[in-house]
Amino acid sequence: MAKAPENEHPQKAFGWAARDPSGILSPFDFSRRQNGDDNVTVKILYCGVCHSDLHCLKNIEWGFTNYPIIPRHEIVGLVTAVGTSVHRFNVGDRVGVGVIVGSCQTCDICEQSLESYCLKVMFTYNSTYHDGTKTYGGYSDMIVVHQRFVLEFPENLPSDAGAPLLCAGITVYSPMKYYGMTEPGKHLGVAGLGGLGHIAVKIGKVFGLKVTVISTSPKKEDEAIKKLGAAAFVLRSDPTKMKAFVNTMDYIIDTIVAVHPLAPLLSLLEMDGKLVTVGLPEKPLELPIFPLVLGRKLVGGSDIGGMKETLEMLDFCAKHNITADIELIRVEQINTAMERLAKSNVK
Repeated sequence: MAKAPENEHPQKAFGWAARDPSGILSPFDFSRRQNGDDNVTVKILYCGVCHSDLHCLKNIEWGFTNYPIIPRHEIVGLVTAVGTSVHRFNVGDRVGVGVIVGSCQTCDICEQSLESYCLKVMFTYNSTYHDGTKTYGGYSDMIVVHQRFVLEFPENLPSDAGAPLLCAGITVYSPMKYYGMTEPGKHLGVAGLGGLGHIAVKIGKVFGLKVTVISTSPKKEDEAIKKLGAAAFVLRSDPTKMKAFVNTMDYIIDTIVAVHPLAPLLSLLEMDGKLVTVGLPEKPLELPIFPLVLGRKLVGGSDIGGMKETLEMLDFCAKHNITADIELIRVEQINTAMERLAKSNVK
């Protein structure tokens, strides 16, 4: 018979979990494994709130939630214990834990430090670890992680506004690097101005790109232009305004999580333009082929980056003072935060 969560491991832990598709989070006693030779134990201080939590909590769109579930994967905290084989970290260090906490570590993909694409990747929550037990995420007081998946947190990055970079930051940084969206003077379109999109604007500007925000919400224009410093704003629901940007963009990062047409975005790309999607809509998107063939355009995708690239991203953001725009709340407010997130009542 399977053990109760609070009895699976030696270390007692506390978090906020959902027990069913209502998605309501409430106090939850569980346990973490003992700190092994290759492990780092982290006292969690801050943790980001991400749209993927909603998908997992209610289990409507994706359909693979294993209850009870403690969400989150943008964790910043302090090291409280290290194993005998751990030499990169010391007790008291400030560290980050991102989207993944395990992989096979031996395949060709892992050898390239692309652990997030490993066929045996283990996510920070709602996944199964090597020992067969469930992984629980950052809405908790502590976590034990293999040292390979722990990240040094740059000294000048704030813990609260830096935490979301561990998901939002690497999710847009990785495709920009891989697909060559770093050439100064080129035109980047950012579709969607949420958690991912606003970081993409900031990173794109540092790369020297001309950045245009593409959105269905006219309310986002002031934020895009005045606050984030985007070069332009185009309302996707306005055909006249969209027409003015046809064949002008070299790249588009599509961060939209809702089902949406790709044809209008493809029309904005110049010949040899690249549309890279990082959002995860609940249903398949329709891909028109004529714009691809006639414009030699590329549609690609990207997951988060591996550990090496995530550390590179953190250093890049620290160097250029890039952080997430956040609203700081206490964990007791998490259900209200989820309701607001579902209604897009957040910036």
